[in-house]
Amino acid sequence: MPKPGSESSFQNSTLTRVLAVYTGCMDEKSGEQTTHFGFRDVPVGEKKKLVGQVFSSVARQYDLMNDLMSLGIHRVWKRYFVGTSGVKRGDRVLDLAGGTGDIAALLHERVGDTGSVVLGDINAQMLGVGRDRLTNRGLVRGLEYVQLNAEALPFPDASFDLVTIAFGLRNVTEKANALKEMHRVLKVGGRALVLEFSQVKPEWFRPVYDFHSFQVLPRLGKLFANDADSYQYLAESIRKHPPQDELRAMMETAGFGRCDYRNLSAGICAIHSGYKL
Repeated sequence: MPKPGSESSFQNSTLTRVLAVYTGCMDEKSGEQTTHFGFRDVPVGEKKKLVGQVFSSVARQYDLMNDLMSLGIHRVWKRYFVGTSGVKRGDRVLDLAGGTGDIAALLHERVGDTGSVVLGDINAQMLGVGRDRLTNRGLVRGLEYVQLNAEALPFPDASFDLVTIAFGLRNVTEKANALKEMHRVLKVGGRALVLEFSQVKPEWFRPVYDFHSFQVLPRLGKLFANDADSYQYLAESIRKHPPQDELRAMMETAGFGRCDYRNLSAGICAIHSGYKL
């Protein structure tokens, strides 16, 4: 029996928390499995619909939303995310939760004429915004658009050199399933990268960050997008997302090797990396 505080005890407790929180809980009254939607518990089958409503509502203001949530720093994070991805000319890349296409555009620059980027999103409105924006920029060749569910990807095994998901994993109902699917569609030696809001590390900064998230952000959402509720959900969804070490454990469980993460801006967000070995 491992002693309290030992490495085995820590790993077991971490795995227990991952399973308890992220595979859903059971509603004692109805017997129905539930999951979180922000700080609310909702039936598992209802979350996709609710998340879809949020992103349909904010699709046209999505970049503004990210500017408000990150004070504009998300643009720097995304460039660093792609710049350190290791993607090269000729690669085939899948960008999940591709939204308005900003990550796909950066990837497209790097894969060149001989490579390709598939922009995937579960939300038709978001996918349409991304397609229109990239087309208006003259980016057509080497780009594909697929409406899909990250938990059940419509691609054969070993289809991609790189799979990315930026600010999307926290909105997936069954995150473990999405990670397994990312692993499945990667070629051997391929890499998965997750850019996501995470747990702020300096204790002194957390009250400041919470004030911005729960007091300032919904008011800005009301002012600029006439939608305080969606912005409130997005702030809550960050707090319900697995913190850094737990997400790394989930990636390892999904089959990835050499899993690691790098905090950006004191842990406001983090880049997680794993390889299919």
